[in-house]
Amino acid sequence: MNKSLITSPTSTGLLANRYQLKQLIGSGGMGEVFLANDILLGGTPVAIKFLTKTVVDNKMQQDFAREALMSAALSQNSLHIVRAYDYGVNEKGKPYYVMEYLCGKSLKDLIPLPLPMFLTLSRQICLGLQCAHQGINIDGKIYPLVHRDIKPANILVIPDPILGQLVKILDFGIARFLNYASSTASTSKGFNGTLPYCSPEHLDGEKLDSRSDIYSLGVMMFEMLTGKKPWQPETDYFGAWYKAHNFEQPKAIADVQPTLKIPQKLNNLIMSCLAKKSCDRPQNIAQVLQVLNNLEEFNYPSIPTTLRPSSILSRPLDSGLPITVEQSCHKLLWPQNKPIQEIVFPQLIDTAQGAMTALWLMLPKQEIKNYALSTRYNQFIFMTSPHPMLLWVTVLYNRQLAPKWLPSYLDMQNPQNLRLVSLLAENEHYPLIFFTLEAPHSCTNVLSSRIEPTQRQMLKNWSQQIHSLPPASQPQLSKQLLKQQYKQMQSRILQHLESQPQVVLSCSI
Repeated sequence: MNKSLITSPTSTGLLANRYQLKQLIGSGGMGEVFLANDILLGGTPVAIKFLTKTVVDNKMQQDFAREALMSAALSQNSLHIVRAYDYGVNEKGKPYYVMEYLCGKSLKDLIPLPLPMFLTLSRQICLGLQCAHQGINIDGKIYPLVHRDIKPANILVIPDPILGQLVKILDFGIARFLNYASSTASTSKGFNGTLPYCSPEHLDGEKLDSRSDIYSLGVMMFEMLTGKKPWQPETDYFGAWYKAHNFEQPKAIADVQPTLKIPQKLNNLIMSCLAKKSCDRPQNIAQVLQVLNNLEEFNYPSIPTTLRPSSILSRPLDSGLPITVEQSCHKLLWPQNKPIQEIVFPQLIDTAQGAMTALWLMLPKQEIKNYALSTRYNQFIFMTSPHPMLLWVTVLYNRQLAPKWLPSYLDMQNPQNLRLVSLLAENEHYPLIFFTLEAPHSCTNVLSSRIEPTQRQMLKNWSQQIHSLPPASQPQLSKQLLKQQYKQMQSRILQHLESQPQVVLSCSI
């Protein structure tokens, strides 16, 4: 048996009557992180960070609680910051907080990066930092925040169905609010930070602002491209790094990697971030983002910054749906048992390839026309208790319009819904069939939404899992819980889509 399964920070089976601890997955100077299942949300995996047993200092506990507060508040505003959504103290008096469980790779394990990936990940890192620098609301006042430990080890890169790779900024443990008395009062004595990435003012113990993070970002961007740091002091001691950051000019990227060809504007950006004086650097992350955005838009138009090529529907044959399926959809009539109003529901259709799950929609003609150019994104959440229920969300996104949300709640004890989900998992795409609200209520458009392989596998697993669950009779309670998750999901998906350069998709098929 894995030893990490034996030791757990709680003596009861469930933490807070909700979280089933599974195993230790990480530890550091301040905390231990456990993998757990959120029983209330159908066994969803989460990560729970506990303050270590050796820490008894009240100030450390305050810092730990503040880290949870910052992650929770910031993650509501940015998809690129690890999400924390629960905090408490266990029966032994140990503080903990609950985070989303992320399965990915540390940026330090991916370095050096090819230029297209560098640009994509750097933009996302900047968007997360920008959110932190803009601050969070405390008692009605906005307080900006400095991370103070930006480095590759604190950047996680996870697979994502839209971006390909999604950046998450971790570890706000030594972050500090600006102009917040109670936080300043609790600032620990001594040095906190990682020497190769610290700004000169950080090493001097001066008051920091967002430009200190921009310096650390510059060090990290240099390393992301070259695999090496801008300086190589003789030792890793404080004095050697103090001398490098304060008095030595960074190496030139061209000298470190002579074969690496990057735009001059990017080289200038990185070197300006590494300026010794904060007044000589970009003064905010928005200025860094502007350069990165221009590089992506004008110098590298072929870089897939929003959707994978397989998700872009530019011609009828690119839709992912066989022509016979499209023809079948266009021949459909609005079901007589459905009202004539703006609604969406899943229903099976018969095609030459067999039965297929589709989304049926009724909308005004103009709205159907508006959303003919849109990005499609879908997500699924499954809840096993108190009642097995599936939430299937499809979003039609066009930056010039309000997003069109198409949620469906499926009682998985219903055999018909179980078949819908089983068939959904068998196909890489599902059709969205549009009928006009105006008479004669005919099908005027068919779009396609792609289901990622990982999502299809989840749907298959859930469909099989149903057979081992006991009968339940509380569908409304599960639906209410899923609605709460849906509300949180909406803001995250929007942040996901809005943070990307606009890609126009032609979808008429």
